[in-house]
Amino acid sequence: MRLRNVEAGDVEAYVRMRCDPAMMAELGGPLPREEVEGRLAKDVGLVAADEAWIKMIVLDDGDGDANGEAVGTVNLWQYEEDGATVTEMGWMVLPWYQGRGLAKAAVRQVLDAAAKDGRWGEVHANPGVTNGPSNGICRALGFRLLDEREVDFGKRMLRVNHFVVTPGEHT
Repeated sequence: MRLRNVEAGDVEAYVRMRCDPAMMAELGGPLPREEVEGRLAKDVGLVAADEAWIKMIVLDDGDGDANGEAVGTVNLWQYEEDGATVTEMGWMVLPWYQGRGLAKAAVRQVLDAAAKDGRWGEVHANPGVTNGPSNGICRALGFRLLDEREVDFGKRMLRVNHFVVTPGEHT
């Protein structure tokens, strides 16, 4: 498994991830297909400007039948909240590749890179309260649970567990 920056040609991977009811169940439901190209263009622009890390999780030799295929994403971005800059990360892996440790490995790689980069500060994650696998990744990698709260995710209110970790102090 390796990570690479999102590219303009990742439309089909975005459709598979963002328009699928199972993939988006914890994120308020699937996105309309007509929004995918705009979301992808925005993400490619953020990466080009070095304002976010939006990485595709790609299978390599030895990873099975999807060699070279993007099977998920792990993202790191910043936004303003109550006058402070907040760094957040999120991840997703296509259902048929879940349970193989890909998301956990990808999150660890991004946290390692963030520790070396030094500009991101504390990293927050907000998995849905019922998203056992993502909550498990947070606990396994040393994120601290701060609280349970509601967040606005693309105009959808989600009930989440609010975790935080300092890159370099994760496991």
